[in-house]
Amino acid sequence: MNVIIIEDEKPAARRLSRMLDDLEIHVTTMLHSVEESIECFTTNNHPDLIFLDIQLSDGLSFEIFEAITIKSPIIFTTAYDEYALKAFKLNSIDYLLKPIDGDELEVAVKKYKEHLPSKQQLQVDFEDIKKLLVNPMDRIYKKRFTARVGQHLKIFTVEDIECFYSENKGTYLHTIDNRNYLIDSTLEMLENELDPQQFYRVSRKFYVNINRIKDIIAYTNSRLQLKLHSFDASEVIVSRERVKDFKNWLEK
Repeated sequence: MNVIIIEDEKPAARRLSRMLDDLEIHVTTMLHSVEESIECFTTNNHPDLIFLDIQLSDGLSFEIFEAITIKSPIIFTTAYDEYALKAFKLNSIDYLLKPIDGDELEVAVKKYKEHLPSKQQLQVDFEDIKKLLVNPMDRIYKKRFTARVGQHLKIFTVEDIECFYSENKGTYLHTIDNRNYLIDSTLEMLENELDPQQFYRVSRKFYVNINRIKDIIAYTNSRLQLKLHSFDASEVIVSRERVKDFKNWLEK
């Protein structure tokens, strides 16, 4: 079985290779750039499976497929969970969010193996994915939000907003001066509007601004409790399944 990892971070590539060894899948080649990958695919047979990082040191990995026609099944690896995950699910075997979890890797490999009996070659529409997966360095996020107050509209910059939260089927923003405003949006809609470097969805109920976290406290059932500078109307809890990713987000 010919398996290739395309990943510009060599320690991450080696870790993924070791994890695949544990699943009895042995990586034959590790590539680290767009240029290196194009050269490899030009002169060698295409692999049975590709583990593909999105952003490489010399560009987006989609550039490989603009230069070379490849029909190999693909499992995406990405650090950018806010972009195009729906497209990944529709157009590839699976996606894996970094840091890669062993159980999730095993599920992805199982999905790949399920394709083998029919000998299906997965066709990935990279143009459609690229429309959703904007280069994180170029993506433009909302800088202002509005809320209706009586007959007036108030404008808030993202720097003025400490958190977003849902309550009684409504979505609110909480400002740094300790006021709450109902907005015409949902937390799901905010996923594509907020800069993931600044805001994180800690649970189904809350998005928090990293610059407004005052304290982080160990909480029951392996969760974390956040203390914000002004918001105290409810406990802000990082759900257990999000703790690991939350800690990684804090260090970006």
